[in-house]
Amino acid sequence: MDQENMPLTRRLRQETLFARERVHRFGRATPLERLVLTGPAEGTGPEIWVKREDSSPIKAYKWRGASNRMAILTEEEKSRGVVTASAGNHAQGVALAARKLGIHARIYMPRSSPAVKQEAVRHHGGEWITICLAGDSYDEAVLAAREDEVATGAVYIHAYDDLLVMAGQGTLADEVVLSGEGPFDAAFLQIGGGGMAAGVSCWLKTYWPEIELIGVEGEGQASMKAALSEGKPVVLDELDLFCDGTAVRKAGDLPWQICRETLDRIVTVSNQEVIQAMRVFWEGLRAVCEPSGALGLAAVLQERERWAGKKVLVVLTGSNIDFQQLGIIAQSAGADALTARTLRVRISERKGSMLELLDGYFAGLNIADFQYGKSDSLDAWPVFTLTGDTPEARSTLDQLPAKLDAAGVNWEELAGAVDVQFRAIPLRGDLLSFPLFLRLDFYERRGALHDFLDTVIRGHASFCYFNYRQSGERIGRALIGLDFESDAARSDFIKSLPARGPGYRQCHIVDEDVTRRLIGR
Repeated sequence: MDQENMPLTRRLRQETLFARERVHRFGRATPLERLVLTGPAEGTGPEIWVKREDSSPIKAYKWRGASNRMAILTEEEKSRGVVTASAGNHAQGVALAARKLGIHARIYMPRSSPAVKQEAVRHHGGEWITICLAGDSYDEAVLAAREDEVATGAVYIHAYDDLLVMAGQGTLADEVVLSGEGPFDAAFLQIGGGGMAAGVSCWLKTYWPEIELIGVEGEGQASMKAALSEGKPVVLDELDLFCDGTAVRKAGDLPWQICRETLDRIVTVSNQEVIQAMRVFWEGLRAVCEPSGALGLAAVLQERERWAGKKVLVVLTGSNIDFQQLGIIAQSAGADALTARTLRVRISERKGSMLELLDGYFAGLNIADFQYGKSDSLDAWPVFTLTGDTPEARSTLDQLPAKLDAAGVNWEELAGAVDVQFRAIPLRGDLLSFPLFLRLDFYERRGALHDFLDTVIRGHASFCYFNYRQSGERIGRALIGLDFESDAARSDFIKSLPARGPGYRQCHIVDEDVTRRLIGR
């Protein structure tokens, strides 16, 4: 049968077989590694196997498709050079192939592309590549690259909507089959434009017809789910960029045609679920991955009970992440967001009421975030993010709303609240009498902050301000405001305040200039 008249899935399988030899000129097969869940999840859920594309030549799987596509360029096409657009990983794949094949490449990247990915592109491509920053999104970079293609006659190397690119990505599935660890009951495959999901699902379905193939997308970037629902690729109006490696506004036409035949279903995961999966990768494999690299695992964890006792495959698609972003994500993971509650609770604006709340309702829970500023003379509305790090604590956290309701406590849940997210802590200086602000460094262990508040603060003053967020360090840092009934009481407290004590490493009095800025005087 003429290849052009073959069904698309058959052509893709044939090209994947051809790609096997081409791709491995550019890099070695990546490991397939068992991930054992630890902590609360230990001993539960499925048997998880991870295809470690983070150990590839470019620390992501995109080298496969780019090298396979560029390896078949004719001499005439090579002389024209190539052009592409990418948020980062495909760019590195093109750069790697360009250098090894001696082809000049212009690579268009959004201006917001992580610095680590730009530097990696330069490293892999050397003098053979030119980076062109264009637009603020992948779509705008594509438009610029396509204009270059028309103007110069360069060959455009698509990141996903190309049969040979999909076939190259499919070689990672070929390695899974050849590993001898199969068959698998299910594979969870992340989707951006759909090239990897199409290539991998087509190959896995060929060898293991009974396998369940699940596409995974971020909640705010589910372009393939929309395409399957509408019967054609459609443009998303809004696009979440947290998982930047899969942030594609419109699924590829060829991947869509493949995925509608091979995928059994699509699931979506939240950014917080992705962060938790990144943490699991680190704790289980000591693997650092970029957000999009953890999408598949996030879906497995979401469906953990469903796949208990089964054997599932995920792909750690890449580890190209900015160090700064990694720090921010680590802070979020440190708060264990999947088992967290953010509550705003009303208490009386009187001395001792804050500690009564902590002692009476939050005992056994971890305070990951504490925000409060005095803004009313009668009522206080502190905001807490509370987490549970043991089964008993998680049970306490689940029961907390009912406990507050039974006691008649006025409270509300603030998950995703903008003012909490941006730490907009109100403070009315005109309500304060004799304020004092402390910079506190305390040991990050259960009860350490409470020990300081109970032994040092209780009975001396009222809280007027509290700003603390758990960072994952061994030392927690908080800015605390106290208000005293008289200047003499304030002075006596300062004289008796030990620089270090129970539960805390050091405590410093904030200088007057900072105090004036905080209270607006």
